[in-house]
Amino acid sequence: MPDPQRIPNEPASTSGGVEPSRWPGERLGLPAEGRGSIGRIGRRIGALAIDWAIALLVAMFFVPYESPLHGWVTLGVFVVMQILFIPTIGGSVGHRLVGLNVVPLMGGWIGLWRPVVRTLLLAVVIPALVWDSDQRGLHDKIAGTLIIRS
Repeated sequence: MPDPQRIPNEPASTSGGVEPSRWPGERLGLPAEGRGSIGRIGRRIGALAIDWAIALLVAMFFVPYESPLHGWVTLGVFVVMQILFIPTIGGSVGHRLVGLNVVPLMGGWIGLWRPVVRTLLLAVVIPALVWDSDQRGLHDKIAGTLIIRS
């Protein structure tokens, strides 16, 4: 069945009949921009920087910055913040400050397991660097979550 929203004169797809998305989140039913659209890379990096800075400062209360354990304590604080704040306020402090929410793909409450899985994969770093065409990291795909603009 042809898509009524297909742009006229758009070249046909060569990947088995599935047309590429015109914007990240289109095939998920999300708008191209504004509230509810996929959170773009700039906001996501900003949120990550804010969260890491907060974790760094909190870790300094427990371990001196010069200590070889400081990096591990910082990572631990970062992980705890993610797991605590995603289900309670809809995202980390950084997410909320830059206007993002972490939501489950299927809607409803995000629950407890999704933030745990997502955060542990994020702490490994590599899954966060692997993205799909909707700009969802592998950690979000596995956890069944999206980062959208609020």
